Amino acid sequence: MTDLLSFTATPGRLDAVLSVLSGISRSQVASLIEGGLVRVNGAAASKSGLKLKGGEILEVTVPPPAPSDVVPEDVPLDILFEDDALIAVNKPPGMVTHPAPSVNSGTLVNALLGRMTLPEQEGALGPDGYRPGIVHRLDKDTSGVIVVAKTVEAHARLAAAFKDRDTRKTYLAICGGTWTAEKTTRIDAPIGRHPVERQKMTVGGGAAREAQTTFVPLATVRTKGRTFALVRCEPRTGRTHQIRVHLAHLGSPIVGDETYGRESDAIGRQALHAWQLRLPHPVTGDELHLTAFPPDDLLSAWVKLGGDIPKILTSE
Repeated sequence: MTDLLSFTATPGRLDAVLSVLSGISRSQVASLIEGGLVRVNGAAASKSGLKLKGGEILEVTVPPPAPSDVVPEDVPLDILFEDDALIAVNKPPGMVTHPAPSVNSGTLVNALLGRMTLPEQEGALGPDGYRPGIVHRLDKDTSGVIVVAKTVEAHARLAAAFKDRDTRKTYLAICGGTWTAEKTTRIDAPIGRHPVERQKMTVGGGAAREAQTTFVPLATVRTKGRTFALVRCEPRTGRTHQIRVHLAHLGSPIVGDETYGRESDAIGRQALHAWQLRLPHPVTGDELHLTAFPPDDLLSAWVKLGGDIPKILTSE
Protein backbone atom coordinates (compact mmCIF):
# COMPACT_ATOMS: atom_id res chain seq x y z
CA MET A 1 0.00 0.00 0.00
CA THR A 2 1.19 3.50 -0.75
CA ASP A 3 0.60 7.10 0.24
CA LEU A 4 -0.26 9.72 -2.40
CA LEU A 5 0.79 13.24 -1.45
CA SER A 6 -0.14 16.36 -3.41
CA PHE A 7 1.39 19.84 -3.23
CA THR A 8 1.36 23.14 -5.09
CA ALA A 9 4.92 23.93 -6.13
CA THR A 10 6.99 26.98 -5.28
CA PRO A 11 9.75 28.10 -7.67
CA GLY A 12 13.01 26.10 -7.61
CA ARG A 13 14.50 22.67 -8.29
CA LEU A 14 12.00 19.84 -8.12
CA ASP A 15 13.93 17.75 -5.57
CA ALA A 16 14.57 20.72 -3.27
CA VAL A 17 11.02 22.07 -3.50
CA LEU A 18 9.40 18.69 -2.91
CA SER A 19 11.69 17.97 0.02
CA VAL A 20 10.65 21.19 1.76
CA LEU A 21 6.94 20.73 1.04
CA SER A 22 6.76 17.07 2.04
CA GLY A 23 9.35 16.79 4.79
CA ILE A 24 10.94 13.86 2.90
CA SER A 25 14.72 13.95 2.64
CA ARG A 26 16.16 15.23 -0.61
CA SER A 27 17.93 11.93 -1.27
CA GLN A 28 14.69 9.99 -0.81
CA VAL A 29 12.90 12.41 -3.12
CA ALA A 30 15.57 11.73 -5.75
CA SER A 31 14.99 7.99 -5.40
CA LEU A 32 11.25 8.46 -5.79
CA ILE A 33 11.79 10.55 -8.93
CA GLU A 34 14.09 7.87 -10.36
CA GLY A 35 11.41 5.28 -9.65
CA GLY A 36 8.79 7.24 -11.57
CA LEU A 37 6.81 7.99 -8.43
CA VAL A 38 6.75 11.78 -8.78
CA ARG A 39 4.42 13.55 -11.22
CA VAL A 40 4.37 17.21 -12.24
CA ASN A 41 1.03 18.40 -13.60
CA GLY A 42 0.10 14.78 -14.20
CA ALA A 43 3.27 13.75 -16.05
CA ALA A 44 6.05 11.63 -14.56
CA ALA A 45 9.06 13.78 -13.61
CA SER A 46 12.16 13.01 -15.64
CA LYS A 47 14.90 14.44 -13.41
CA SER A 48 15.55 15.81 -9.94
CA GLY A 49 16.88 19.09 -11.28
CA LEU A 50 13.70 20.00 -13.14
CA LYS A 51 13.11 23.74 -12.78
CA LEU A 52 9.71 24.69 -11.40
CA LYS A 53 8.14 28.08 -12.04
CA GLY A 54 5.72 27.74 -9.13
CA GLY A 55 2.07 26.76 -9.19
CA GLU A 56 2.64 23.30 -10.68
CA ILE A 57 0.75 20.42 -9.04
CA LEU A 58 3.21 17.92 -7.59
CA GLU A 59 2.11 14.38 -6.77
CA VAL A 60 4.34 11.87 -5.06
CA THR A 61 3.58 8.24 -4.32
CA VAL A 62 5.45 7.06 -1.24
CA PRO A 63 5.35 3.48 0.07
CA PRO A 64 4.85 3.22 3.83
CA PRO A 65 7.78 1.99 5.90
CA ALA A 66 7.86 -1.76 6.32
CA PRO A 67 7.72 -2.98 9.92
CA SER A 68 11.30 -4.25 9.59
CA ASP A 69 12.38 -0.66 8.94
CA VAL A 70 10.93 0.61 12.21
CA VAL A 71 13.65 0.36 14.84
CA PRO A 72 12.90 0.14 18.58
CA GLU A 73 14.41 3.14 20.35
CA ASP A 74 15.32 3.89 23.95
CA VAL A 75 13.32 7.08 24.46
CA PRO A 76 12.07 8.15 27.92
CA LEU A 77 8.29 8.30 28.21
CA ASP A 78 5.95 9.86 30.76
CA ILE A 79 3.70 6.87 31.54
CA LEU A 80 0.30 7.83 32.95
CA PHE A 81 -1.16 4.32 33.17
CA GLU A 82 -0.16 0.84 32.07
CA ASP A 83 -1.45 -2.70 32.40
CA ASP A 84 -1.59 -5.81 30.21
CA ALA A 85 -4.19 -4.28 27.86
CA LEU A 86 -3.03 -0.73 27.22
CA ILE A 87 -0.55 2.01 27.94
CA ALA A 88 -1.34 5.72 28.33
CA VAL A 89 1.41 8.25 27.71
CA ASN A 90 1.78 11.99 28.14
CA LYS A 91 3.18 12.66 24.65
CA PRO A 92 5.64 15.55 24.51
CA PRO A 93 5.31 18.24 21.85
CA GLY A 94 7.41 17.57 18.77
CA MET A 95 6.93 13.79 18.82
CA VAL A 96 5.14 12.16 15.87
CA THR A 97 2.67 9.46 16.89
CA HIS A 98 3.78 6.75 14.46
CA PRO A 99 6.18 6.19 11.53
CA ALA A 100 4.99 7.49 8.17
CA PRO A 101 6.50 7.94 4.72
CA SER A 102 8.22 11.17 5.81
CA VAL A 103 9.48 10.05 9.25
CA ASN A 104 10.75 6.69 10.42
CA SER A 105 12.35 7.35 13.81
CA GLY A 106 11.78 9.29 16.99
CA THR A 107 8.06 8.50 16.99
CA LEU A 108 5.93 7.29 19.88
CA VAL A 109 5.77 3.85 18.23
CA ASN A 110 9.59 3.68 18.05
CA ALA A 111 9.74 4.56 21.75
CA LEU A 112 7.09 2.00 22.72
CA LEU A 113 8.75 -0.75 20.67
CA GLY A 114 11.82 -0.09 22.80
CA ARG A 115 9.76 -1.15 25.82
CA MET A 116 7.35 -3.82 24.55
CA THR A 117 5.83 -5.71 21.65
CA LEU A 118 2.91 -3.93 20.04
CA PRO A 119 0.02 -5.76 18.34
CA GLU A 120 -0.18 -5.68 14.55
CA GLN A 121 -3.92 -5.33 14.25
CA GLU A 122 -5.58 -5.40 10.84
CA GLY A 123 -4.56 -2.24 9.01
CA ALA A 124 -1.50 -1.62 11.18
CA LEU A 125 0.53 -1.20 7.99
CA GLY A 126 -1.42 1.18 5.77
CA PRO A 127 -1.17 4.18 3.45
CA ASP A 128 -0.39 6.55 6.30
CA GLY A 129 2.40 4.45 7.79
CA TYR A 130 3.04 1.78 10.40
CA ARG A 131 0.74 2.13 13.42
CA PRO A 132 0.69 -1.02 15.60
CA GLY A 133 -1.61 -0.58 18.58
CA ILE A 134 -2.47 3.01 17.64
CA VAL A 135 -6.11 3.83 18.35
CA HIS A 136 -6.10 7.63 18.03
CA ARG A 137 -3.49 10.24 17.20
CA LEU A 138 -2.24 13.64 18.27
CA ASP A 139 -0.60 16.12 15.91
CA LYS A 140 3.19 16.26 16.15
CA ASP A 141 3.16 19.56 18.03
CA THR A 142 0.16 18.77 20.24
CA SER A 143 1.14 17.38 23.64
CA GLY A 144 -0.84 15.27 26.09
CA VAL A 145 -2.74 12.05 26.73
CA ILE A 146 -2.60 9.31 24.13
CA VAL A 147 -3.63 5.68 24.61
CA VAL A 148 -2.06 2.71 22.78
CA ALA A 149 -3.41 -0.86 22.83
CA LYS A 150 -1.10 -3.73 23.81
CA THR A 151 -3.22 -6.54 22.34
CA VAL A 152 -5.31 -6.99 19.21
CA GLU A 153 -8.43 -7.49 21.34
CA ALA A 154 -7.82 -4.31 23.32
CA HIS A 155 -7.25 -2.39 20.10
CA ALA A 156 -10.59 -3.52 18.68
CA ARG A 157 -12.49 -2.53 21.82
CA LEU A 158 -10.74 0.81 22.21
CA ALA A 159 -11.27 1.63 18.54
CA ALA A 160 -14.97 0.84 18.96
CA ALA A 161 -15.16 3.12 22.01
CA PHE A 162 -13.72 6.04 20.05
CA LYS A 163 -15.94 5.32 17.05
CA ASP A 164 -19.08 5.04 19.17
CA ARG A 165 -18.14 8.21 21.10
CA ASP A 166 -17.93 6.41 24.40
CA THR A 167 -14.85 8.48 25.22
CA ARG A 168 -14.61 12.03 26.53
CA LYS A 169 -11.65 14.14 25.44
CA THR A 170 -10.71 17.46 27.03
CA TYR A 171 -8.00 19.72 25.61
CA LEU A 172 -6.45 23.01 26.68
CA ALA A 173 -5.67 25.76 24.21
CA ILE A 174 -4.38 29.30 24.37
CA CYS A 175 -6.07 31.33 21.67
CA GLY A 176 -6.85 34.84 20.59
CA GLY A 177 -10.21 36.45 19.98
CA THR A 178 -12.90 37.79 22.26
CA TRP A 179 -14.07 35.51 25.05
CA THR A 180 -16.15 35.86 28.21
CA ALA A 181 -14.79 33.79 31.07
CA GLU A 182 -16.73 30.57 31.65
CA LYS A 183 -19.25 31.33 28.86
CA THR A 184 -19.77 28.15 26.84
CA THR A 185 -19.50 28.28 23.05
CA ARG A 186 -20.64 25.30 20.98
CA ILE A 187 -19.84 24.94 17.31
CA ASP A 188 -21.35 22.42 14.92
CA ALA A 189 -19.56 22.89 11.60
CA PRO A 190 -18.53 20.09 9.19
CA ILE A 191 -14.82 19.83 8.37
CA GLY A 192 -13.25 18.71 5.10
CA ARG A 193 -10.07 19.00 3.05
CA HIS A 194 -9.08 22.52 2.00
CA PRO A 195 -9.77 22.87 -1.75
CA VAL A 196 -6.42 24.55 -2.52
CA GLU A 197 -4.02 23.93 0.37
CA ARG A 198 -4.30 20.17 0.48
CA GLN A 199 -2.38 19.75 3.75
CA LYS A 200 -4.99 21.85 5.57
CA MET A 201 -8.54 21.19 6.69
CA THR A 202 -11.34 23.77 6.68
CA VAL A 203 -14.96 24.23 7.66
CA GLY A 204 -16.79 22.93 4.60
CA GLY A 205 -14.17 21.78 2.13
CA GLY A 206 -13.98 18.50 0.27
CA ALA A 207 -15.91 15.51 1.61
CA ALA A 208 -16.79 17.44 4.77
CA ARG A 209 -17.90 15.40 7.78
CA GLU A 210 -19.84 16.47 10.85
CA ALA A 211 -17.77 18.04 13.62
CA GLN A 212 -18.85 19.41 16.99
CA THR A 213 -16.71 21.08 19.66
CA THR A 214 -17.56 22.81 22.94
CA PHE A 215 -15.32 25.61 24.22
CA VAL A 216 -15.23 27.06 27.76
CA PRO A 217 -12.68 29.80 28.56
CA LEU A 218 -11.06 29.23 31.95
CA ALA A 219 -9.36 32.62 32.06
CA THR A 220 -8.79 35.67 29.87
CA VAL A 221 -6.07 38.30 29.71
CA ARG A 222 -5.44 41.44 27.66
CA THR A 223 -1.90 42.12 26.46
CA LYS A 224 -0.73 44.96 24.21
CA GLY A 225 -4.23 45.62 22.95
CA ARG A 226 -4.99 41.94 22.25
CA THR A 227 -7.17 39.55 24.23
CA PHE A 228 -6.11 35.96 24.87
CA ALA A 229 -7.95 33.12 26.55
CA LEU A 230 -7.02 29.82 28.16
CA VAL A 231 -9.79 27.61 26.82
CA ARG A 232 -11.07 24.14 27.70
CA CYS A 233 -11.97 22.35 24.47
CA GLU A 234 -14.20 19.27 24.30
CA PRO A 235 -14.47 17.73 20.81
CA ARG A 236 -17.43 15.39 20.44
CA THR A 237 -16.18 14.13 17.08
CA GLY A 238 -12.62 13.35 16.02
CA ARG A 239 -11.88 15.10 12.74
CA THR A 240 -8.34 15.94 11.63
CA HIS A 241 -7.23 19.27 13.17
CA GLN A 242 -10.76 19.71 14.50
CA ILE A 243 -10.07 22.04 17.44
CA ARG A 244 -7.56 24.09 15.46
CA VAL A 245 -9.97 24.49 12.53
CA HIS A 246 -12.99 25.33 14.67
CA LEU A 247 -11.11 27.96 16.68
CA ALA A 248 -9.75 29.54 13.51
CA HIS A 249 -13.29 29.53 12.09
CA LEU A 250 -14.47 31.40 15.21
CA GLY A 251 -11.78 34.03 14.59
CA SER A 252 -9.78 32.78 17.58
CA PRO A 253 -6.83 30.78 16.20
CA ILE A 254 -4.58 28.97 18.62
CA VAL A 255 -1.50 30.93 19.67
CA GLY A 256 1.56 29.70 17.75
CA ASP A 257 -0.48 27.78 15.16
CA GLU A 258 1.32 28.72 11.94
CA THR A 259 -1.04 26.61 9.81
CA TYR A 260 -4.34 28.15 10.90
CA GLY A 261 -3.10 31.35 12.53
CA ARG A 262 0.38 32.75 12.96
CA GLU A 263 3.61 32.15 14.84
CA SER A 264 4.07 33.58 18.32
CA ASP A 265 6.97 34.78 20.44
CA ALA A 266 5.25 33.18 23.43
CA ILE A 267 5.57 29.56 22.25
CA GLY A 268 7.24 27.70 19.38
CA ARG A 269 4.26 25.49 18.48
CA GLN A 270 0.48 25.55 18.57
CA ALA A 271 -0.52 25.98 22.21
CA LEU A 272 -2.73 22.89 22.34
CA HIS A 273 -2.61 20.10 24.91
CA ALA A 274 -4.66 16.91 25.33
CA TRP A 275 -5.39 17.40 29.02
CA GLN A 276 -7.83 14.68 30.02
CA LEU A 277 -9.28 11.51 28.57
CA ARG A 278 -12.04 9.32 29.91
CA LEU A 279 -12.74 5.96 28.31
CA PRO A 280 -13.93 2.46 29.22
CA HIS A 281 -11.17 -0.03 29.99
CA PRO A 282 -11.13 -2.58 27.13
CA VAL A 283 -11.13 -5.56 29.53
CA THR A 284 -12.94 -4.54 32.72
CA GLY A 285 -15.25 -1.89 31.27
CA ASP A 286 -14.44 0.41 34.20
CA GLU A 287 -14.02 4.07 33.25
CA LEU A 288 -10.43 5.25 33.17
CA HIS A 289 -9.76 8.89 34.06
CA LEU A 290 -6.43 9.96 32.58
CA THR A 291 -4.87 13.40 33.12
CA ALA A 292 -1.67 14.84 31.65
CA PHE A 293 -0.60 18.10 33.23
CA PRO A 294 0.41 20.74 30.66
CA PRO A 295 4.10 21.00 29.75
CA ASP A 296 6.24 23.95 30.81
CA ASP A 297 6.22 25.64 27.39
CA LEU A 298 2.42 25.98 27.38
CA LEU A 299 2.26 27.24 30.97
CA SER A 300 5.14 29.64 30.32
CA ALA A 301 3.36 30.96 27.23
CA TRP A 302 0.28 31.80 29.28
CA VAL A 303 2.44 33.60 31.86
CA LYS A 304 4.28 35.52 29.11
CA LEU A 305 0.93 36.74 27.85
CA GLY A 306 0.15 38.05 31.33
CA GLY A 307 -1.98 35.27 32.71
CA ASP A 308 -1.96 33.48 36.05
CA ILE A 309 -1.86 29.68 36.04
CA PRO A 310 -5.08 28.14 37.46
CA LYS A 311 -4.42 25.68 40.28
CA ILE A 312 -6.22 22.89 38.41
CA LEU A 313 -3.44 22.96 35.79
CA THR A 314 -0.57 22.25 38.17
CA SER A 315 0.48 18.91 39.57
CA GLU A 316 1.21 20.36 42.97
